[in-house]
Amino acid sequence: MITVVADTQRTDRPHWPVPEERRTVTVLFADIVGSTALVDRLDPEDVRALQRAYFDTVAAVLRRWHGVVEKYVGDAVMALFGARHSDGFDAYRAVRAGLEIQAALDRRPILGDITLRLRVGVATGEAVVDLGGAVSGGHGVASGAVITTAARLQEYAAPGTVALCAATARATAGLIVQRQLAPVPVAGRVPPMPVWHAAGLARPGADRHDGPLIGRRRELASVTDQLTRALHDHDPRWVSLVGPSGSGRSRLLHELTRALRTVDGMPVRWCVVSCPPYPDQVLAPVAELVRGVAGIRHGDGPAAVRDRLTDALTPLYPPNRVAAAVAALQSLLTTPDGSAGTLAAAAVCRDALLRLAAHRPLVVAVDDVDRAAPAVSHFLHALFTAAAARGLPLAVLTVHQPQWADTRPGPVRRVPIRPLATVQSGRLLRHLLTRAGQPVALVDRLLPLVAGRPGHAAAYVRSIVEGADRLTLPLPDAVRRAVGAELDHLDGERRAVLMAAATIGGPVSRDAVDRTLGWVPGRSAPALRGLVAAGLLLARRTDGYVFAAPALRQVAAERLPRALRAVFGSRAAEAPRLDTVRPEALDPTAGRSAAAHPVADRPADVVRLDAVHPRAGRSGAVLAVVAPTVSTRRTAPPRRRLPAATTTTAPAEPGRGTNHPAGTRRLRAVVSASDGPPTRGCATASSTAGPRPADVARTPATIRAAPTVPGPPERGGPVGVGPPAGVVRAAPRPPLIHWPNGLATAA
Repeated sequence: MITVVADTQRTDRPHWPVPEERRTVTVLFADIVGSTALVDRLDPEDVRALQRAYFDTVAAVLRRWHGVVEKYVGDAVMALFGARHSDGFDAYRAVRAGLEIQAALDRRPILGDITLRLRVGVATGEAVVDLGGAVSGGHGVASGAVITTAARLQEYAAPGTVALCAATARATAGLIVQRQLAPVPVAGRVPPMPVWHAAGLARPGADRHDGPLIGRRRELASVTDQLTRALHDHDPRWVSLVGPSGSGRSRLLHELTRALRTVDGMPVRWCVVSCPPYPDQVLAPVAELVRGVAGIRHGDGPAAVRDRLTDALTPLYPPNRVAAAVAALQSLLTTPDGSAGTLAAAAVCRDALLRLAAHRPLVVAVDDVDRAAPAVSHFLHALFTAAAARGLPLAVLTVHQPQWADTRPGPVRRVPIRPLATVQSGRLLRHLLTRAGQPVALVDRLLPLVAGRPGHAAAYVRSIVEGADRLTLPLPDAVRRAVGAELDHLDGERRAVLMAAATIGGPVSRDAVDRTLGWVPGRSAPALRGLVAAGLLLARRTDGYVFAAPALRQVAAERLPRALRAVFGSRAAEAPRLDTVRPEALDPTAGRSAAAHPVADRPADVVRLDAVHPRAGRSGAVLAVVAPTVSTRRTAPPRRRLPAATTTTAPAEPGRGTNHPAGTRRLRAVVSASDGPPTRGCATASSTAGPRPADVARTPATIRAAPTVPGPPERGGPVGVGPPAGVVRAAPRPPLIHWPNGLATAA
């Protein structure tokens, strides 16, 4: 008989427009070794006390690492990481929790002299998650093969160890010390499953930045100038490098340390630390600052640490204060846990940095400060405030993601790190592919996928080196984790809007998103504006929105379950695809003055010219904008050449010439840029594409022409008839015809 102990403490179900998601989650499965024999020799009351002590210990560890206990089955525990919210480090948090559970229970007395041994398995994979039930005690929250994989891993784990699957090992590479074992056979799976054992935490190493810096010259010059001004004028400044994951923030920080070496002939001292995800101690970055100032290595013994601290502090402190400062900093290095004594030692570190800045210019740089505990932010605030009060040549440089919100003292100079230009991304990809020994021809395939992010480019090239399919180019795991974390920083409504937009092909409109989600018209407008402000969507001039990165669209679409994806797809298919043309896109003078050009602000109809007899050699499948011609003696400004093919000839009726009386309507043909690439030399409407294939049937169409308006309406005449000024009426986008030469033309 299986005993199920459920945690009944639940939170309220959040307002979530999309109730279920297909998410990449990490599952931890822990079980006691030899529990049957242990229970058989104990009294039932002792079994009950043992279970309580065991479950309380495991639950406390999982709660500390933000894991969700899905269920307790007998003496086994299953927990989910990343079920409702992902920060990109779900696998890392799960492995840390597994190691901490083993440290707390393995061969340690838990009840009297009773000790326990555990097996822990950690697996990462896709699952369907009930977002509303993803709380402790939410039985049946997730469904997927990843749960079975975690259970099988713990069966093959040695007692007292944490076994990892291949996906978890890749996600924690460089953060967890791993040891690969021989693959294990699993029933129903071929080939055998590879297994890794987690051996502990890895020491953070310095990132390699040996390639050339491509792009970022403007950001590098801007930050260098601001830091130089702060150090030269003795006016402390706080500068923030802000960019999403993969934007090259750490590389830019590395280049800054090389670019700014001296100010006014004095060498600049750089104190650079990086914040690992979920540091073991809250003040660990401050302890790293002390190591950097004193030149202390992690392997140094107590005597070496004391000597190096003494050498670093002797020029800064009076002789009678050196010993006390050394003792305080040595305790900070030993246990940077945020206790009262450690906070006092951090104050000594802050005072030492201020004294160092009084001797020479100093820059304190903290990479990934959004990962640090609040105590680190408080330390930096106090350091900056004290330096500003004393007028020291000191600057604070922080590097973080856009969504990190922190209140800093005084004005903050934010330097955004934007995506690389297309030419720069191509140069970077060619460099990475050449260095990796891969064909440079892959640049054309990879260029639209990396979206101007150097980190994404490196991840794609690394995946190709590791054997990824060059034809399909699947999304690398590192990119998927980073993009998923960007999605999870959004509230539920914006995430729903982003997922709905991902199911609509091409640029999306507000009305299409409302229709896809089944919302009242206009409800998605605030969410769309917020997504544009967050840099996830880009607003187009045609009132549409496009995704800033293809990876974002892919992850957002893949998170929808199949049933909901089908519903969204059917709703999106019901709405006609419209090509909207603004009057100012056709006439540069249209938006200058409504009084000077009263007709330019009138709506124009997008129609098809199938019924128009084209000139010899002209493609007959084009879009036309019919606009009234106004006879005026005012000299019109010269018009710029339009980006699309145009013609200003009127339709020729059968059997008639081309002469037309004055005041006739003019037709301007426009080929939409979204329908296909223009042919070479398409500055006019004439085309050299050749005659239309005989097997392509022409679809009859009529031309809807707006009436000729000789001038503004007379007093007393009908006013406000038709659509309002500035509104464009559009016809549905015609189907695409693929010509033999590969040219896609609207037909």
